[in-house]
Amino acid sequence: QVQLVESGGGLVQAGDSLRLSCVVSGGAFSNYAMGWFRQAPGKERDFVASISWSGPANYADSVKGRFTISRDNAKNTVYLQMNRLQPEDTAVYYCAADLFYTGSDYLEYDYWGQGTQVTVSS
Repeated sequence: QVQLVESGGGLVQAGDSLRLSCVVSGGAFSNYAMGWFRQAPGKERDFVASISWSGPANYADSVKGRFTISRDNAKNTVYLQMNRLQPEDTAVYYCAADLFYTGSDYLEYDYWGQGTQVTVSS
C-alpha cells in the first residue's frame, strides 16, 4: 500500500516562502511520477506542479517562476518550494503519485496524501 504524507504547511504573510514535503512509503519511490495539487474552499482541485521519475518538471502558469518542485529519491521525498506567496495561493496542498502520468489531470493520479493547509495573509 503506497502512502503519502505531506508536511510543511502553515500561516504566512504575502511575500513569504514555505517548503512543503511529501514522504512516500510502501512503494518504489524512484519509479513514481509525483505531483502537487491544491484546492481552495469551494473550488476544484488544481494542478500546481509535477516531476517525472527522471526529473523533468511541469508547472501551472500561475506558479511558474515562484514555485519549484524537486525530489530526493534517497529520502523518498518530493518537495515544493514556494516563494513570493500570495493570498491567492491559499489552499490545501495535496501530494500525488502515479507510475506513468505527469500531467495536470488529478483524476489520473493513483495515490494521494491527506493534504496540508497553506494560508497566506495579505
